[in-house]
Amino acid sequence: MTRITGIRTHDVRFPTSLSQDGSDAMNKETDYSAAYVVLETDEPGLAGHGFTFTIGRGNDLCCLAAEQRGRPLIGLDVDEVVGDLGRTYRDLGSDSQLRWLGPEKGVVHLAMAAVMNAVWDLAARRAGKPLWRLLVDMTPEQLADSADLRYLSDVLTRDEAVAMLAELAPTREQRVAQLEAAGGYPCYTTSAGWLGYSDDKLRLLLREAVDAGYRHVKLKVGADLDDDVRRLTIAREVIGWDANLMIDANQVWDVPEAIRWMERLAEFRPMWIEEPTSPDDVLGHAAIRRAVAPIGVATGEHGMNRVLFKQLFQAEAIDYCQLDSARLASVNEILAVYLMAKRFGVPVCPHAGGVGLCELVQHLSIFDFVAISGTLDDRVTEYVDHLHEHFTDPTVVVDGRYRLPTAPGYSARMHDASVARFTFPDGEYWATAGLPA
Repeated sequence: MTRITGIRTHDVRFPTSLSQDGSDAMNKETDYSAAYVVLETDEPGLAGHGFTFTIGRGNDLCCLAAEQRGRPLIGLDVDEVVGDLGRTYRDLGSDSQLRWLGPEKGVVHLAMAAVMNAVWDLAARRAGKPLWRLLVDMTPEQLADSADLRYLSDVLTRDEAVAMLAELAPTREQRVAQLEAAGGYPCYTTSAGWLGYSDDKLRLLLREAVDAGYRHVKLKVGADLDDDVRRLTIAREVIGWDANLMIDANQVWDVPEAIRWMERLAEFRPMWIEEPTSPDDVLGHAAIRRAVAPIGVATGEHGMNRVLFKQLFQAEAIDYCQLDSARLASVNEILAVYLMAKRFGVPVCPHAGGVGLCELVQHLSIFDFVAISGTLDDRVTEYVDHLHEHFTDPTVVVDGRYRLPTAPGYSARMHDASVARFTFPDGEYWATAGLPA
């Protein structure tokens, strides 16, 4: 019998603010960070790795909360933990005292994501499969029982979830072969469009993106309208008018302001406006969507839980669902959002603008196509070309497509040397840099 023997957390922070990587209208100085969790076992070489994403200060709070969340796993049989991932999720989420601190939002929910991401990574490693393959090999009943369907029965029951998954189950392998033949799952790049970049750097990176095969590019907007017009003009000059341009305001506008701003930016024919207002304002998003059509409205990276997504779908508030792999409570809650998105006919284009998020969402997008949506129409997943070198199984993107991962796990394991160097505040980098995080 193999048991979980401990949980280690690491406050890992990378100084991306120095190069303005990740900068946007709301978050001008971002140090991409991970509250990194390792579930240790008594079997040599077997551990589960997971994290949640933050942008610096407060990452330590997520680490402390993850220790609390993961402590009940210590001493449990690994095969029992990974053999019923729905039960494991429900057991960890049943701590009423921790739940009170959310419920299902904020630091404690981010911590749940980190711990359950490590559990799913452990399950995939135990099975010797990449996570997407682990999910594809699960039956419709197993997937439905793993999904967190609590509070959703007015739009999605377990029986309906099973029926939706069973519909595509016989043809899953055909779509796996389709992705392999096409070179992977399509992605778009945000790496060229951070708000703090100079015009020269913007132009250079856009040209590199086009040369690398990207047909979808995203730019940050929202701080200054004249700046936005100038930068979007540059973007269209470089990528042309036959490529897709998306823009992201990162929550900075009120509803009327968002509508006015988009009246000016509509000439650049954006595919979507992302996070145009508060991520919690369901009706505000619906009002913006009606006003800016045919430009799409996208949101979800700050979607705190599946109930918020249910309301966004019910209110017809968004055209694109951008769930986040480290803000929702891992695969269990993400499964529920994917299933609701299919029910309401909304394409899912996961957010991945952060350290390690690309490594996670590639698995989710592949699984969605193979087992839930069955289509690539209007679907493209974010990619940022930052910090992949710190992971043992980094993403591989060629010609604007995520190659299918082959290594066992959720691609969440970081190199020990990277963890040691960038742990805050005592790692080698932070101890010698003399810079606040």
